[in-house]
Amino acid sequence: MDFKMAIKVALKNIRTNKMRTFLTMLGIIIGVSAVIILVSVAQGTTENITKRIESLGTNLLSISIRGRGTEDSISMEEIEKLKNKKGIDSVAPVVNGNVTVKYETETMDVTLEGVDQNYSNVRNHHSEYGRAINPIDVEYRQKIVLLGSEVKNELFGDANPIGEKIQINGNDFKVVGVLEEKGSSLGGNNDEKILIPISTAQRFLRTTGIRNIYIQATSADIVEDVQVEVENFLLKKFNNDEDAYRVFNQAEMLSTMGEVTNNMTMMLGGIAAISLLVGGIGIMNIMLVSVTERTREIGIRKAIGAKRKDILIQFLLESAVISGLGGLIGVLLGIGGSDLITRFFSLNTKISPFILIISYSFSIIVGMFFGIYPASKASKLKPVDALRFE
Repeated sequence: MDFKMAIKVALKNIRTNKMRTFLTMLGIIIGVSAVIILVSVAQGTTENITKRIESLGTNLLSISIRGRGTEDSISMEEIEKLKNKKGIDSVAPVVNGNVTVKYETETMDVTLEGVDQNYSNVRNHHSEYGRAINPIDVEYRQKIVLLGSEVKNELFGDANPIGEKIQINGNDFKVVGVLEEKGSSLGGNNDEKILIPISTAQRFLRTTGIRNIYIQATSADIVEDVQVEVENFLLKKFNNDEDAYRVFNQAEMLSTMGEVTNNMTMMLGGIAAISLLVGGIGIMNIMLVSVTERTREIGIRKAIGAKRKDILIQFLLESAVISGLGGLIGVLLGIGGSDLITRFFSLNTKISPFILIISYSFSIIVGMFFGIYPASKASKLKPVDALRFE
């Protein structure tokens, strides 16, 4: 029997038992679509996290001061010394606290960050419109404020807030800019915050020490060298107490997040792949039933010259066709399901051609693997015994 004829016979037998064949395919359909949907969600999440970390720059160091005894921060004078270290392009000190902002009848609890003119470049967080904080604002402790996008929307809606005055814990501040939308990151929601000059924030929050610092290296290639320089500086400052501070390397964070999300992708794909194995067992079960039902047919074909190889190929092809059709439907449902998740649940999904090919190929392999035993059983039937079967 040639290949085309074998395919025709396989399709004919499938059409003869449409409902049974569909129910057999269901395990493969669910398995393939689940693999595609779960992996696309994992990859979409990975891509989203990676983009947000990369948007901050891979040449960025974040320093958090915990303190040691009475030494729980560093001074502006020490910040100036850091700026002169080899390989450091820019330093952005930050003081922060939680405040309540009010405009007319609208109020909102937000994070306040006191920053200088270097912040927007170091953190890659610029004004969407209006202006940034200038050196003169820091020098004269100006009462000006930049609003995060969500703060602007909550207080002003669609109105332009530039030039308006808001109250921060009861004190008037003039709005001079609105920050571009950044979304959430490991440090929290970047859009639910406001920025004021660091000198103003120090007086406003009654603190002079700096506990958060962002350092931009001149290039990503020397970040590790700069990190060593900074850690040596801090070790000396806090008398060799490594617990007094934490230095976060953005490149290392990106690598770590990549490993975590890749493991998550593999885990989700593995869980979904179990459904494919269950579908394969269903195919083996139905093919065994088919062998029993068609025992007499097998005997007749062997009696008129069909070889064992022909019978084996015939039943293997039927398994492959069932799993192949189920896999194709599963691929289409997986693509559609991923699109629906993006539209209705605001989750980023990413479908790669590689996953589609792997999922579909795996469905056929599973079908053929679980079809080997029934096909082998059919091919081993003796013509005389098969013809006597009732």
